[in-house]
Amino acid sequence: MTLAPALLETLRRHFAVDACSTAESERIAYAYDNSRRRALPDAVVFPTEHAQVEALVAACREHRVPVIARGRGTNTTGATVPVDGGVVVSFERMNRILRIDPDNRLAVVEPGVLNGDLQQALAPHGFFWPPDPTSAPWCSIGGNLACNSAGPRTVKYGSPRENTLGLRAVAGHGRGFRCGTYTSKGATGYDLTRLLIGSEGTLALITEATLKLTPKPSGLRTLRATYRDVGAAARAVARIMAQPVTPCALEFIDDVALKLAHDYGGEGVPLAGAMLMIEVDGEPGTLASAVEAVSQAARGDGLETLKVAETAAETAALWSARKALSPAQRTISPNKINEDVVVPVSRLPELVDGIKRLAARHDVLIVSFGHAGNGNLHVNLLPRDEAERERAHACLAEVFALVIELEGTLSGEHGIGLVKREFMPLALQPDTLELMRRVKTAFDPDGILNPGKLLP
Repeated sequence: MTLAPALLETLRRHFAVDACSTAESERIAYAYDNSRRRALPDAVVFPTEHAQVEALVAACREHRVPVIARGRGTNTTGATVPVDGGVVVSFERMNRILRIDPDNRLAVVEPGVLNGDLQQALAPHGFFWPPDPTSAPWCSIGGNLACNSAGPRTVKYGSPRENTLGLRAVAGHGRGFRCGTYTSKGATGYDLTRLLIGSEGTLALITEATLKLTPKPSGLRTLRATYRDVGAAARAVARIMAQPVTPCALEFIDDVALKLAHDYGGEGVPLAGAMLMIEVDGEPGTLASAVEAVSQAARGDGLETLKVAETAAETAALWSARKALSPAQRTISPNKINEDVVVPVSRLPELVDGIKRLAARHDVLIVSFGHAGNGNLHVNLLPRDEAERERAHACLAEVFALVIELEGTLSGEHGIGLVKREFMPLALQPDTLELMRRVKTAFDPDGILNPGKLLP
């Protein structure tokens, strides 16, 4: 697709020379995300204010040109790949923290603010925003909201949906609107804020977010437990989540992942049947009893070691296995298939056992780790050649079928994007999908917002 001269003229009227580009080099830079899928857009624009986004969407609607919102491109599902060309809207220059309001426990930010930068700005006030993806130093708040991306702290503090009060956005007809509140309670009409979060830019482009802040606990303790096998570790997760003290992180790492991390990261990474990384936070007066309660639940059949870090250095050492995993996997397979499925916590042992069986049946190396406290596992298939890639895709379909059988769902934080679209009918009934399509039409009557994503 080549943009019509009239559309280009409109874009250049609203955007500065360096904020609207059709140069091939710029288009290539915004043609892909961390899914490694790619497709060239026809133009890239860099808005700095809400009014520009309204003008852009209105103009693109008039010319029936796709509009693809983009944060920092860290998503793994192809959600920001411009599969039908059109205009990529990079929000990297809308990166202002507009307001930090400790009295009302909120912050107002533009979508291009980096998660890590926001956390640094909140720290002197004694607050944090709970969503903490692994990519926090370089992913944007807008991207976190678009995919409902969270991380280890979700087990205690919730995802972006639970930590966002309101939004300002532009729908597919080119008109801006606000939804949500500046208050911690609200019962006024439909909850459009939660609807937009996780919609992957298919309903509206977020230009401002009012975020709910949480006081930062003064104490944190880290525990590491190793187990005889993955089943024992999975059963320990269920025990930990069934008792009153909720950890702020509960991470699972299987035996294959530990072996990879050990080979990559050295002797500091233990070899075991499986491992749990557990963090407990709180105030000094309650922390010791909380650690003891979680430790008691972690003990049980199959436990081999349980260590509590006493210093910051020991904490860093305990986390070394988790941090070594991503680069270790890349050494095995640059074409890894990275999925994040979710099941009820009580079904986690069945999921872990089922994945082991599928890996053996299809003869595919699978590494499983992730946010076990939510039942959210990252299932990484590591094909090393074309034959293994074919077997891996067949295996993946069976992994998703197993997840649905266990009353789970396709994604906990990566979203659907391009990669998982075809599997949506597994997770949702036809009537549910039809209602979603009608919602999409209400927000985006001409289907210009991120076409080809999320809905099958």
